[in-house]
Order: sequence, then C-alpha cells, then structure tokens
Amino acid sequence: MLTVSVKWQKKVFESMEIDTSQPPYVFKAQLYDLSGVPPERQKIMVKGGILKDDADWSTLGLKNGQKLMMMGTADEIVKAPEKGPVFMEDLPEEERAANLGYSAGLVNLGNTCYMNSTMQCLKSVPELKSELSNYQSARTKDVDQTSHMLTVATRELFSELDKSVKAVAPMPFWMVLQKKYPQFAQLHNGNHMQQDAEECWTQMLYTLSQSLKPPSPSEDPDAVKALFGLNLRSRLHCQESSEESSETESVFSLKCHISHEVNHLHEGLKHGLKGELEKTSPALGRTVVYIKESLIDSLPRYLTVQFVRFFWKRESNQKAKILRKVDYPLELDIYDLCSEDLRKKLEAPRQKLRDIEGQKLGLQASAKSSSKGDDVKMTDAEGSSNGSGESSNGDQQGGASSHMTGIYDLVSVLTHKGRSADSGHYVSWVKQESGKWVQYDDANTSLQREEDITKLSGGGDWHMAYIVMYKARLISM
Repeated sequence: MLTVSVKWQKKVFESMEIDTSQPPYVFKAQLYDLSGVPPERQKIMVKGGILKDDADWSTLGLKNGQKLMMMGTADEIVKAPEKGPVFMEDLPEEERAANLGYSAGLVNLGNTCYMNSTMQCLKSVPELKSELSNYQSARTKDVDQTSHMLTVATRELFSELDKSVKAVAPMPFWMVLQKKYPQFAQLHNGNHMQQDAEECWTQMLYTLSQSLKPPSPSEDPDAVKALFGLNLRSRLHCQESSEESSETESVFSLKCHISHEVNHLHEGLKHGLKGELEKTSPALGRTVVYIKESLIDSLPRYLTVQFVRFFWKRESNQKAKILRKVDYPLELDIYDLCSEDLRKKLEAPRQKLRDIEGQKLGLQASAKSSSKGDDVKMTDAEGSSNGSGESSNGDQQGGASSHMTGIYDLVSVLTHKGRSADSGHYVSWVKQESGKWVQYDDANTSLQREEDITKLSGGGDWHMAYIVMYKARLISM
C-alpha cells in the first residue's frame, strides 16, 4: 500500500492510498469520486508517460509521499432545478385535465346514464365542438328559444368537461333537455324514468342541426348534416302493379337490423337498407305493399349505426331486447352499400389508398398512379367541414382536396346492459386523439384495451353495442 498526493488544477488531494494489488483503474475511480473527472479523461503523469488502466505498479517506481500530476476535465455538475418538482395534484385543474389525456365523467342525476353516454360520444367529435364554440350566445330569429338554450348548454357542458378532472354534474344541461323534450322528464313513483339513448342521440342531432345552420343561405349549409348526415336513394317497387318510383331522403344514422341470419354489422346494414312499406298505388287505387331498396348516395364525416335491438313485446307491453351477438369491426368498408354514382366518385381515392398501403408494404404502386406522379397522403376526417353533405366530392383543406374512400374507423361505442330499453344501464367507450380507448361509466372513467372494444357485440347480459360511430378515412390528393 502506497500513499501519494495528486495535484489537479488548483487542488491537491493529500494522502491518497494506492492498493498496488489492484489495477490502476481502481485508483482512477477514487480520483473520479474526488474530482469528477471520468477515468477515461484522466491523464496522470508517471515514470514513462501517462498512467494506463492496466499498468503494473511495480514497474512505475512510485514512492511513499510522491506527488503526482493529473490533467482532465470534470463532468458538468448537475444543477438543482430552479423550480422544485410539481406534482399532478398541485397543478391547476385545467392543466391536470390536459395532462390526463381525456375528459371527466358525468354524474348520474337519476337514471340519466342514457344522456351521459350520448353526450360523451358526441363530445368526441372535434368538428362539432368547433361549431359549438363559434355559436353565438345571442339567439337568432331562425332558432326557437329552447333549441337555442339547449345548444348553449351543450357548448358549456363540453367546455366544462374539458376543464375538469372531477366528474361534472350536468344539471343545467339536463334541465334544458327536459324543457326541450318533455319525454325525458317522465316520472315513475317519483323517480325519473330510464330513457332510450338512441332517442336522446337523435333529438340532440336534430336540435343542433337546426341551431347550427348558417344565418345566410349563401354560406356553407348545415354543418351537422355534413358531419353526420347521409342521403339515401331508394327504389320503390310494387309487385302487384309492377309500378316503380324513386325517392331520396336524408338521415343521421343507418340501422343494423338483427335477425337469425345476421352475424355481422355489414349483414345487418344490408337488411336495414331493404324493407316493405304500405302506400297507395295510383294504378290500383288502393293501399298495397311496396318493396323499398335503398343505397347510400352521399357519405358523412361520422357514420352512426344503430343496432335495432329493441322491439315492442305485446305480451309484456314493453320494449324487449334482442340479445343476439352481432360482430362489428374496427374498420368498416361500406363501398358496396353505395349508389353507382357514388361508387364512381370513390374509385380513384380508393385506388390511391390501396397504392399507399402497398407502398407501406414495399409493393409497387399501380402503373396508372405512378405515371401521374401525384403526391398523395392520407388524412383523418379532421378540419372544418364544408357542410355540403356531399363529402364524397371532397373539400378544400389547405389547398388539397380531401376525398372520401368509403372506409371508416371506429371511434365510439354506446352500449346497453340489461333486458329492456326502459331499464338497464348505458355506458360509452370513446377513442381519444392519442389512440387510447376510455370507458365512460357515468362519473367513472377507465382506460380500455382496443381488442376488448369489439367484444361488446352481445350474446349475453353483458354490455353490448347499441350505437357505434365511425370516422371517415379521407385521402388528400
């Protein structure tokens, strides 16, 4: 064991012990503790040059009390932060909500889960929130007072949810909803009755479509219709008289009819676009049955589908529930449900989409697309809506035209648990901008795995999909 001193810059480390049975690297580690100079940067002058990590001490001729010289730059000393750590619970509530990544739940005010789940799904549409934020607080003459009040209450509710980490009690909104639609104020034995979430969803979209219309016809048309509305082109055929006619109608959702033949959403949609209705035949002069077959003639940014699970059961005089399992996908393609005219508009965007997906897989794009050399990219259905309801024609976003592809991605699911529409429990499952899924069970929120979302397909007494909402996959060309 040797004792030496080491001079480094203006400092001298006295009485440094060297264990000659250990390699010099151990001595350098001691110096690192004192100086902060890493061993690889230390240059210690000894007989014969610079001390190496694996040198043999016996060949260096060191003596007790010898003074060694070291050169080298120390690591930068980590400074203490100017501000101490800030814990989540110490942040302002609005910042806590932003860091959480998803908004707060809604307190159940007494059988209001149908309302809570509906509003959480609608709140997930950023374009709708944008339209509401631009809505004027002063009522225009074209909007009735209660519709105006409900629209303002919706805007305020969405804003409060975004700013809060604690569950929000939607009392002001609920009071206005009951005033606008008295059926939601029905009582039984002094308690508010459970209501149908689909009725709440439909009434909300209808109200917002009326109040969010632009004041001038020359401006963009109904924003809500552009976001959620579809145009259906229907062919009516009377088998008795061979009469045929056609009609168009605007709807805010498609129906998935459930029968023993339906195992998948797509099959149920096909059933929902076919049906029978009774009307007067001009040729026969009496009421007859017509076969009605419909095709989609324009696509929305957000496609809503209702699973027709409830029917009126005369024996019990109440709505009964079809529990049959009906699978639904994370990605839905409705190209074959579209009219011929709409299919033609979708062909080019769909080809571009296939080319992009092929390129991602390292495949060659189609010769036709390659020859054009277009710069093509995919985009979500985000940004302002042109409100035309003819989204398949594309709209201008930053100079690029965004086109529908007929392909949609699942963004929210509203489920019902129980055997009757007038009882049971509604819950919403919403995909966040981060890609994570969150379950909103009234005031309670919890993260969910994506693979578990499509398991809400029915077949038992567990939560099963009642309304699903898909977001259009657009392509910019």
